[in-house]
Amino acid sequence: MAKLQSMQLLFFCPRWGQDHLSWDAFLRKVKDAGYDGVEAGMPDNDREKDLLLNGMAKYGLQLILQHWETTTANFDLHLQQYEQRLRTMASVKPLFINSQTGKDFFSFNQNTQLITVAEHIGTVTGVPVFHETHRGKFSFAAHVTHRFLEKLPNLWLTLDISHWFAVAESFLQDQQEAVEAALAKTVHIHARVGHTQGPQVTDPRAKEWEEALQFHLQCWDKIVEIQRKAGRKLLTIAPEFGPLPYMPSLPYTRQPIADQWEVNAYIRKLLKRRYGV
Repeated sequence: MAKLQSMQLLFFCPRWGQDHLSWDAFLRKVKDAGYDGVEAGMPDNDREKDLLLNGMAKYGLQLILQHWETTTANFDLHLQQYEQRLRTMASVKPLFINSQTGKDFFSFNQNTQLITVAEHIGTVTGVPVFHETHRGKFSFAAHVTHRFLEKLPNLWLTLDISHWFAVAESFLQDQQEAVEAALAKTVHIHARVGHTQGPQVTDPRAKEWEEALQFHLQCWDKIVEIQRKAGRKLLTIAPEFGPLPYMPSLPYTRQPIADQWEVNAYIRKLLKRRYGV
């Protein structure tokens, strides 16, 4: 691929799977590994929040906050909790908020209300909210998300297409219109490799997963090219292979088949080479 030229590409390390480490140990590890920042949920405990924010400043890292906590099934209460949580997260001024928004069983209008609230919060706080493609959320499938993209021009995505491959039990070869629409509205990538029966392969370095890896790379390549041509100044990527139970394990022992940290490091290095950064 052509080099990025004027577009900056930053890599973020997920806190997910590393929460056995203290914030200082984790952030030092992230900095030493060469990441530009971290993607994490915001601690509710004030002491933990201070440790996170002070550590970010200490190590010169950028912060993406991840929202996933609003899970209430009652829509009115869900809406109230969602707005409150996003406002609290925006108050610490992360680069942006990546939100797992809504529920797959909420109506189109209900999920639209949530997306509209997020857009308003982004406008008034200056902290944008991007919406992650994720099972169980409004964005659980390509064809469903396509409808939202058609109706909501200010909807921007965090693309984790591994979820869509698992939901559709295919690499979406027959839903290219929906996929292309999503790629054009993606500004943050969760770079995990899934397959047609699950959201995470055992190890993307293994030859048996080469086809799955290539389908993901094709999507990520298109996003980078689309955003570069559109004149976007910044695109962010979080290699996001997860721990157990996302990470397959050996029977009876619960021993992970691969090392999460190493696999994410592999994806980061692969994409840095691929995009010339």
